[in-house]
Amino acid sequence: MTSSITPPLKGIRVVELTHTILGPSCGMILADLGAEVIKVEPVDGDRTRKLRGFGAGFFGYFNRNKKSLALDADSPDGRAVLVKLLQSADVMIENFAPGSMAKRGLGPADLEKINPRLVYCSLKGFLPGPYEKRPALDEVVQMMGGLAYMTGPSGRPLRAGTSVVDIVGGMFGAFATVLALKTRDSTGKGGLVESALFESVVFLMGQHLAITAINGAPPPPMPERVSSWAIYEIFATSDGQQVFIGITSDGQWKRFCEFFGQQALAADPKLATNNQRIEARPWLVPKVAEIFKGYTKDELERLCLDADISFAPVAQPQDLFDHPHLLANGSLAPTTLAGGVQTRLPLLPFQMLGWRPPLVSDPPSIGQDNEAVLAGIGYDAAAIASLGKAGVLGPK
Repeated sequence: MTSSITPPLKGIRVVELTHTILGPSCGMILADLGAEVIKVEPVDGDRTRKLRGFGAGFFGYFNRNKKSLALDADSPDGRAVLVKLLQSADVMIENFAPGSMAKRGLGPADLEKINPRLVYCSLKGFLPGPYEKRPALDEVVQMMGGLAYMTGPSGRPLRAGTSVVDIVGGMFGAFATVLALKTRDSTGKGGLVESALFESVVFLMGQHLAITAINGAPPPPMPERVSSWAIYEIFATSDGQQVFIGITSDGQWKRFCEFFGQQALAADPKLATNNQRIEARPWLVPKVAEIFKGYTKDELERLCLDADISFAPVAQPQDLFDHPHLLANGSLAPTTLAGGVQTRLPLLPFQMLGWRPPLVSDPPSIGQDNEAVLAGIGYDAAAIASLGKAGVLGPK
């Protein structure tokens, strides 16, 4: 679906002083929504560009639709450039260690004097309180907030398989920033916006806090959970695949029995309701597993679709590159990464009034937009060349 809607943040300038995932994910969301996001990075580039292993995809994914200004912001001339840029900005995003921006004279109070309309988005480990000066990482707060405990089996806490808390923290930072911009429309003033990793993971754990309050006892980790539904499992198929099948209503149970030819199960009064089937799980789940083991993955998918039963093959991340649904609806944007690597990466997962936030530009090279950004805030060609010669600007 396409739409001629104007990107909602068109005309908003964001200066991004960030690294890794928490800050860049916030900036990416704002950029996808149409803001001009200028990523200010060291003259030798954001350190995330050089990560290997699990972090090798961080820069390429979280920095699309942005401009790159490679700047020695700690030098006198570089600081002057940064201040001038911030005077022209609507938003600044930072996710450096607690207190480090204030030490550089770029804290909220400093920037309020430089630009009273600036929305200062600060992304940290903790919101204000006793822990606010502690350093934090995604994995640290997954452990601290109980997410790792709920993910792994007892005695083996396990971080989630993606940087979920960094991304959620960045998302809430972007959400709060948009709200602050809306408030500025009526007050004329910017101000401080804060989002934090620990409070983000606590928000994600809210359902477990609620069930603890209701049941009077904490829930067990997910591998040992007592399911709310009788059939809600991973099953093996005849061709050596794994599928997840969830039968979550009495209607689905009846359709399962009908489409899979299980008249005896359908007629059993001890299986009439979901709660009765939960009581029968010790023998019912092995029975259903035996039934499913008689089908291939493709056969199971066809039957589950016909019966309107929730079904999913157990996929790996690389399977998404060729997923027919994603390819058909344009959810994966063709993207060129560093070194000319061609791939397809996910867009934001929503549509608004028929508009899907698009890929406008690939992740930038180091200093790709130096001249354009500086010219836009009043530097002429000679001044830009002088800054480059002095090493204040990084290479294009």
